[in-house]
Amino acid sequence: MGCKNGMSCVIAGTRFPAKPLRIGPLLVNPPVLQAPMAGFTNYAFRQLVRQLGGAGLPATEMVSARGFLEIDRRSDAFPERLWGVQDEQRPLAVQIWDNDPAALAAVGRRLAREFRVTVVDINFGCPVRDVSEKARSGSYLLRDPDRVSQIVARVVQACAPVPVTAKIRLGWTRATINAVEVAEAVEEAGGAALTVHGRTAADGFRGSADWERIAEIKPHLKRIPLVGNGDLKTAQDVVEAFRRYPVDGVMIGRAALSKPWLFHQVQAALAGEPIPPEPTPDAQRQLLLDHYGMIVRQFGPKRGTILMRRHACCYARGEQGARAFRGRVSRASTPEEFVETVRLFFPGPDKAEST
Repeated sequence: MGCKNGMSCVIAGTRFPAKPLRIGPLLVNPPVLQAPMAGFTNYAFRQLVRQLGGAGLPATEMVSARGFLEIDRRSDAFPERLWGVQDEQRPLAVQIWDNDPAALAAVGRRLAREFRVTVVDINFGCPVRDVSEKARSGSYLLRDPDRVSQIVARVVQACAPVPVTAKIRLGWTRATINAVEVAEAVEEAGGAALTVHGRTAADGFRGSADWERIAEIKPHLKRIPLVGNGDLKTAQDVVEAFRRYPVDGVMIGRAALSKPWLFHQVQAALAGEPIPPEPTPDAQRQLLLDHYGMIVRQFGPKRGTILMRRHACCYARGEQGARAFRGRVSRASTPEEFVETVRLFFPGPDKAEST
């Protein structure tokens, strides 16, 4: 059942609480991971998710290993996507991508030693053309399980004792699904956990995630946990995933962009507790403006406003008047324009503080 009319609800017949997820020495509780998403899971978003609660392991945006090394060569700086990481609350995963084992190992070592991150995750799942086909990284590497093995082994050696995990898709295309082979390569090379998105690279985000294919991987993993990812939009979806499939954990991605409170709802459901209701429009407005304030503090008013447009569009997803809101907020160029647009779309008492 869903939670409607501002009421909490309990999912009937739950057999939870769910067990914590072990990644090397780390216990992830609840066993729910926040997906790394380029352009979205920056420091501000992660802080908002932490404040709302329920994410067992937050993650950064994916970081280019080659880009990291190039910035380091030219200056004492580090990639913008690592802003706030050194002082951020733990646990925290940082995801890296490239196709060069040496570059990935060098960056992994820096993350483990200097940044002291909790988990280093390697991206073998990104289907975006610039990463996959042009850079021959991300999901492109699913075509070469031996290369995946070489990469994982080098990064594991460089990061020890910090655990190294991997995120993959089912395969390059539907005709070349090889997730089992890649999963075995990750485990044999020393990976500490595997996350599988239930689509192929060619699928992009079209169609539905194939959780049956994800489940087929579990019997082939001897010691590491399996995390399922794809189309988890509600707390009920997560409970159903744990009920039906032999996964040890789940990863939530795009749904959390429009509902960052989803992790808190999932946490309650997995504990067999009443699911908190959806926030009121007034509360959603305040969350959005709090999020905006954190973005502005990191990037400044002008750039922060531009970067926040995409986040604001996510908050409005599925709501009445969302199209008009997206059109207007996407043109906002100042804090005054942005805040006024948000106040018009999300009605309620004027509690929001101006940024």
